[in-house]
Amino acid sequence: MTTSNTGVDDSVRAELNRLRESIDNIDAAVVHMLAERFKCTQQVGVLKAEHQLPPADPAREARQITRLRQLAESARLDPAFAEKLLNFIIAEVIRHHETIADEVTHGGSAADGGTRGGSAAGDVAQGGSAADGATHDE
Repeated sequence: MTTSNTGVDDSVRAELNRLRESIDNIDAAVVHMLAERFKCTQQVGVLKAEHQLPPADPAREARQITRLRQLAESARLDPAFAEKLLNFIIAEVIRHHETIADEVTHGGSAADGGTRGGSAAGDVAQGGSAADGATHDE
């Protein structure tokens, strides 16, 4: 693999730059949408904890996987990739909802809306299922 574009036509470089700028903008939009989504699932986690509801809902998760696979197909995205992404998010959401439940049970500060673990993946996890953009199993 070469990292140099010497000898590449200027029009090709310009097109690559245009496409990369689009990708950068899309990435930024994805991050912002996930952040909004995570705010919602943080609240879901607190509600579940306060009302002793389980962090996982396997029936909802199965429906969401089916729904996300259908959305992926219609968007011409590999449904298996979409399912892998959702499964990653679901696992993280459950882990974070368990943390919230522990904090609520033991007098912690689950309602602070902060991010647990301080990682982007952990923050994504608070977003719930990727399929609906709102909650894990609500």
